[in-house]
Amino acid sequence: MSQIAINTSQNVNINFSIASVGERMLAFIIDLLIKVAYIIVILYVFFGFLGLGRLLSGMDRWSVIAVYIALTFPVYIYPVVLESLMEGQTPGKKLMKIRVVKIDGYQASFGDYMIRWVFRLIDTSFAGVIGLISMIVSKDNKRLGDMAAGTAVISLKNNINISHTILENLKEDYLPSFPQVIALSDNDMRIIKDNFLKAVRTDDRQVINRLSEKIKSILKLDIDHSKMTERQFINVIIKDYNYYTGKDS
Repeated sequence: MSQIAINTSQNVNINFSIASVGERMLAFIIDLLIKVAYIIVILYVFFGFLGLGRLLSGMDRWSVIAVYIALTFPVYIYPVVLESLMEGQTPGKKLMKIRVVKIDGYQASFGDYMIRWVFRLIDTSFAGVIGLISMIVSKDNKRLGDMAAGTAVISLKNNINISHTILENLKEDYLPSFPQVIALSDNDMRIIKDNFLKAVRTDDRQVINRLSEKIKSILKLDIDHSKMTERQFINVIIKDYNYYTGKDS
């Protein structure tokens, strides 16, 4: 599997495994099936149960088109919205364990996802032939949208490695959750870990809460603490940093 080297702002060189063309196509097909299922359900509900057909019969052509566009609008914005909310993933990408990342080491922004979405109109034209050709001929399996946005799609199935990673304190099959940790420095992580360990020893929940909020603010994360407690979140952040940098932080 080909890899792409990303040099972070802390001068840490990380080799990401590039998602294959096949993985990206399967993710696209899964997302397409979800969108088709949505259209079938929404049209069945509106036409079958709500009698929308009778209402449309009395409208002019442009009004009918406007109604159809409104009903199917979520399908059009599906990629850009979900990639923004799911940090570079859609349900298809999540199932295939692939993700959109910036090649400069930072978290992709809404603007980056928007650029990819706009270029999708070109990439998917001619039954997706243009996007397919660009992925095949490009070095890192990039479609035109990736080239324009400065992004790449990486695979999360294999470990995302640094050549000198130290894994003694991590399970062999450990998979990181927050690649954004590469934006932190060694000093940042030392402060985080020292304060976290002190707070855990004294059960200082206020410090843990402030520390958690600070990390989320710096890394621009939105964490649902009903699924992950603040202690678990900070623990994962420390492990992920150790994973990506190979340092016993």
